[in-house]
Amino acid sequence: MRTLILALALLNLPIASSSFADQSGPVFVDQGAAWDMSSRSDFYTRDQGSRLIPWAWLKALKQADGAPFLADGLTRYGYLPALDASTELPVGFYASGPTGAKVVGMTCSACHTRQIKVADRQYRIDGGPALVDFQAFLSDLDKAMARATSDDAAFKAFAASVLQTPKPDSDKVAALRSDVDAWYVRYHAIVDRSLPNPGWGLGRLDAVGMIFNRVTGLGLGPEPTFLIPENIHRADAPVRYPFLWNAPKQDKTQWPGFADNGSDILGLARNVGEVMGVFGNFQPTRDGLFIDFLNNNSVNFDGLQKLEDLAKKIGPPKWPWSVDAKLAAKGKTVFERPAADGGCQECHGQKAGKERFPFQKTWATPIQNVGTDTREYDILGWTAKSGVLKGAYIPFATKPLKETDLAFNILSTSVIGTIGEHVLSFSKGASPSALGASVQSEAAPGAPQPVDATQLPAVLQDLPGAFRFPEAAATPETRLRLDMGAGSSNTDAATPAPPKGAYESRVLYGIWAAAPYLHNGSVASLAELLKPASQRQQRFAIGSDYDVDNIGIAANQTQAGNVRETTGCDDLNSGNSRCGHEFGTSLPDADKKALLEYLKTL
Repeated sequence: MRTLILALALLNLPIASSSFADQSGPVFVDQGAAWDMSSRSDFYTRDQGSRLIPWAWLKALKQADGAPFLADGLTRYGYLPALDASTELPVGFYASGPTGAKVVGMTCSACHTRQIKVADRQYRIDGGPALVDFQAFLSDLDKAMARATSDDAAFKAFAASVLQTPKPDSDKVAALRSDVDAWYVRYHAIVDRSLPNPGWGLGRLDAVGMIFNRVTGLGLGPEPTFLIPENIHRADAPVRYPFLWNAPKQDKTQWPGFADNGSDILGLARNVGEVMGVFGNFQPTRDGLFIDFLNNNSVNFDGLQKLEDLAKKIGPPKWPWSVDAKLAAKGKTVFERPAADGGCQECHGQKAGKERFPFQKTWATPIQNVGTDTREYDILGWTAKSGVLKGAYIPFATKPLKETDLAFNILSTSVIGTIGEHVLSFSKGASPSALGASVQSEAAPGAPQPVDATQLPAVLQDLPGAFRFPEAAATPETRLRLDMGAGSSNTDAATPAPPKGAYESRVLYGIWAAAPYLHNGSVASLAELLKPASQRQQRFAIGSDYDVDNIGIAANQTQAGNVRETTGCDDLNSGNSRCGHEFGTSLPDADKKALLEYLKTL
């Protein structure tokens, strides 16, 4: 091994950082000295508060052909085998809780671990956008439980497996059936009402839509189900999973850039919403004038802080193959040209952003419309019944929720309330029972205070900026219905509202590992992105086979069957439009080739 490393060094070729760099496992691409095997293992398994399904139930479920649901460790959906070969769950899944009562959840790495294949070798990129079919997993899990509960005989077989006895006690079977039915009525509601046809496909999901549906549809209704089914909408604006390296440094995040970012408290807001979207428990209660956001709330604050710390350690992946240094140097000059001349630096270079509390420096994240698909803005305009949160507000942070309000505002109140209650319950002299008088109903004596974050405790003052509703997402009907005007949501009066279809521009370190491209994953490679939209592929196979020349998804995929169908500029709101971002499309071929070579080095 030492001889091989010496030979690579003499040839000036990159060396993959991996203790598994042999034919028996993936090559772990170099992502910096801070990213070691211990951090990787923690990232793959850390409990963040997701509570999907009891572990014993998942192990007892069957596929349609009778094989165990977990027979292949969920690799059929693109999830990656765990580092420990004896573990039944893949990367990004965990079972937490006491023995006999463990619950399966998902953590960041399920959606943010990429593996690609070049010349029969597998390369692992931690923090990269996963090539997984989350929709197929959710749908198949729904069908598996439907089969298990379809009749008495099927349920008895399921119960025998769960209870680990061939002839379980009838009372225990009845109790289990009650628990399963209570879980399934909620799970089936969100799957049946949310999942679109055609589906999201590999490497995409409608994350914002699913978070809205989970929070407003499953947690705010009356007991015993807590459901408000009409709040659950078709989640048909799929986006590509973003890459995580450098994500904590951005001053804005989420594809439409509606969330301030760059501090620990803002990172917590980003991650609490994510936990709610992957089936974290959230069932707030009202006690007179006060809302308890932490009632049956499974958010694991310690786990989320650790995951954020781990995300800060993940470095951009270094290109693990050879680079033409002379050509890359020419490409650097192309990259640094003005955008009007085909350059990238203006939008994607590293520049100083807003400073966040306490004295945390960020990178600027431009939010602009470059003519790409607009569908996500329709999702942001959804409205929903606020249920138990009707009238709730966080003084100095949010406004009282109307009976029907923007799902965006309901999520904002839910996340800020959850964090505020948690943080202040540990503050000196604070009541542990919520935010005390800080989280109230509109029915509380006196008029609600205006949104003024400077009146919040210093550690919480950034929080209202975690949800700045893009006014361009409001339809005329929504605007009229909700009486939306300046400052109606957590907008920054000093910052003009971005137009519909404006999305974030990330710094491009490690961009070679993030294919397919554009926010909706509609362009297979960087070479394809340098073509005018009219010349880009209408359909392409998608999978882990990687093209080192075009930098992205290879045209030929070993595993057939996954195809991305896209639309052109005549259907910009399809959710699948390949239109827009025509920067660099007029460059001479020689400049394009040089630019691509340089992008490998970032």
